[in-house]
Amino acid sequence: MMHSSFIEEVPKSSQPRERLATYGARALSDEELLAIVLRTGTRSTHVLDLARRFLRHFDNLHNLSQASLENFQEVAGIGPVKSIELKAAIELGRRIHKCTLPRYGRLSSTGMAGEWLMEHMRHLHQEHLMVLFLNSKNEIIRKKTIFIGTVNQSVAHPREIFKEAVKYPTARMILGHNHPSGDPEPSSADIQFTERMILCGGMMGIEILDHIVVGESSYVSIREDYDIFD
Repeated sequence: MMHSSFIEEVPKSSQPRERLATYGARALSDEELLAIVLRTGTRSTHVLDLARRFLRHFDNLHNLSQASLENFQEVAGIGPVKSIELKAAIELGRRIHKCTLPRYGRLSSTGMAGEWLMEHMRHLHQEHLMVLFLNSKNEIIRKKTIFIGTVNQSVAHPREIFKEAVKYPTARMILGHNHPSGDPEPSSADIQFTERMILCGGMMGIEILDHIVVGESSYVSIREDYDIFD
């Protein structure tokens, strides 16, 4: 009972969930991460103590990852439900480790980018702003529609785009948006928005390769037709 009483007095800020929320998952020890997965201990054992006992039983994380449901239950306090939850978490981690970042092809020219965007955007009935996020090899690692509606400075704010870019190993970006009218000629708002993106990209270390405006049967490359790129 003294042990249980002590656990209740542990400051909230020292608990694994709160530490993860404050400092991030990488700041936590193996036992703290395991305690979060286990969620609860037993009547006589705090979840952190149960996590320590569990890790000692398997000696290292590799042995733990290879263990069966029955092996998990050899540790007092680990029942069928916790065993299944642990096995699912380990398998999910294994699959994440094995997966690779999707690739949607490699762009080698403005023409290739324009044709790619034409294929995806020419038939849209509303104005969409799509961003192609590229790695250092000009491979498209992510494509995302950021805005739907008129591209102007009050709606299409660069921070929303760069917030997405920093989630991935983005080296360059190509912006693309369509004109439902069918006329691909950029508006003054399109040009101003492109200039802001180039400026922000320079500060963020992410190059804006082009802004392509898609019409019904053709497109305009702002890089090629307007003198705003260095």
